[in-house]
Parts: sequence; structure tokens; C-alpha cells
Amino acid sequence: MTIAAPHAEVRHETFTIVREIDAGRPAVFDSFAVDSIRRRWFRLPGSGAAYEHDFRVGGGEDAHSTFVMPDGSSETLRNVSRYLDIVPSHRIVFVYEAAVNGVTRWVSLVTVTLADAAGGATTLTWTEQVAFLVRTGDGSADLPHLRTGTALRLNGIGAALGLR
Repeated sequence: MTIAAPHAEVRHETFTIVREIDAGRPAVFDSFAVDSIRRRWFRLPGSGAAYEHDFRVGGGEDAHSTFVMPDGSSETLRNVSRYLDIVPSHRIVFVYEAAVNGVTRWVSLVTVTLADAAGGATTLTWTEQVAFLVRTGDGSADLPHLRTGTALRLNGIGAALGLR
């Protein structure tokens, strides 16, 4: 993977992912708030992952791991977040930065909303506003990579809650 040097130009993008989860809002909220549930769906790829999580306004998470590439080289991944707004069972707003080998690649503002859906389910809406600071190659794969990785993580919430 070729990582370009930081650019003076920052690329801004926004994406939204919507999931219907067959559980009530309090349970879905707990999938973000309760570490024993959160670790089942929010994990950094690689090995040796470590997480420090403080779920409160002003708190956040510091997560890091080592990812070995197919060619045998490794990357140190780090994700540092801070919670800005938490309304239990309704909304979570946080910022985070993603770094690879000590270089901040992007920063994001994320809003997660939880709404009642039919049959006691919950509609989770994840809206992310991202500023890409460093590109991979020409940068064309950065947004699809982030959006796909986020979607895959969110797909794991149901399993983390013990749903089929």
C-alpha cells in the first residue's frame, strides 16, 4: 500500500449508513456503551489490540493494534475518539482520528441516531463527516474503504447482541 504524504488540500466527504437491528433502542445503545458488548463488534484489525474506553461526554476511546500486510510488512493502527454528546438510547456524537504508523490519515465527526422501528426493532443511522488528510495512492479508494469497513462493523451489532 502506497501512502502519500500529507497534502495541503484536505478532501471532505460525508456518508450515511442505515441499519435496522432487531432489538430495542436501549440494547442497541448498550452496544456502544458497554465494553463487553462493544468489543464483540468494534475491533481494530490485526493482532495485539488494546482498548481504553470511557463512555461519557468528554471521555472517549484509545484503541491500537498491529496489522500485518500480505507482503509481511506491518502497520500500527490507532483510533482515538472523544464523545461530544450522548443522549441515552437516542443519540451519540463523537469525533475520532485514525492514524497509521503515527500519521493521522483522517479525522471524522460521527452522529449515531437510534429510532424506533416496526416490531420493537431499532433504526440505527450512522452519519460520518470525514476530512482525509493523507491519501492512500491517489485517494480514490479511501472513502470506499472507510465506508465499507464501517458498514461491516455495524453489521456485527446484531451478533454482538446475540441476535440471529
